[in-house]
Amino acid sequence: MAETLLVGSGLTKRYGGVTALQDVSFELRAGEILGLVGPNGAGKTTLVDLISGAQPATEGELTLRGQRLSGPAARRAKAGLARTFQYPQLALDLTVAENLLLGRAARRHGTVWQMVAGSFAGALRPHLAADTQAVAKLAEELGIDRLDRPAGDLSLGEQRLVEVGRALGQDPLVLLLDEPFAGSDASGVHGIVEVVRTVQRRGHAVILVDHNVDLVAGLVDRIMLLDRGRAVFDGNPQECLGSPEMQQVYFGVTESDDAADDAADEASQDDQEDASHVVS
Repeated sequence: MAETLLVGSGLTKRYGGVTALQDVSFELRAGEILGLVGPNGAGKTTLVDLISGAQPATEGELTLRGQRLSGPAARRAKAGLARTFQYPQLALDLTVAENLLLGRAARRHGTVWQMVAGSFAGALRPHLAADTQAVAKLAEELGIDRLDRPAGDLSLGEQRLVEVGRALGQDPLVLLLDEPFAGSDASGVHGIVEVVRTVQRRGHAVILVDHNVDLVAGLVDRIMLLDRGRAVFDGNPQECLGSPEMQQVYFGVTESDDAADDAADEASQDDQEDASHVVS
């Protein structure tokens, strides 16, 4: 059985009297892709924030390879987490290549200030040639060209792809992707899918958040369905798509509704048969 990389136990997030996430638990194994789906406000991004360290959990615990995972996002990045955001967060004045290089440096140094201090101390120089070569190879794999362009000149889809590439450059144990396909064209979607497959081939893991449930179901090994801060389904993607929980969350259809519809159909069929007997 594959190694367990990331475990979340009883994760809860409250904002005053509002509970955004309630008692969510999961396990993520090496080479596994977990899809998080659910309507707006279900708690998907909140869960990613708690895992990445962008926000502290009100209750619950995280472990990475059996070690307690806590502290700010920079510490968790050094431990082996990398993430993207709903809205790409790039250094827009830097070039595409420089943004990708930041991913390589982040795993070694953690915070931006540590990277700046390291640059003054000459700590980045020994890695520059190898990092530059790795970035060029990564860009080619993802179909990113013209690396000398400022990131601010890119389209939204291109910015997403660069941000995903920067995260991949950290060689993370767990990659957290928050709505990576939004605004991407077909080639951008293909590049991001290749990133996910690359992480999986390395024996690492991915948590993928997206509203395109069909796309997610075709890519992931497992789906967790969130609704109003709770995990209401966790299992096989195809089983999730056909589950009562999915019908209830997305379409408001319950099992009692299905039973009532079946009864109505049966009654209608009986009425039609009675009418045919009367006519005959």
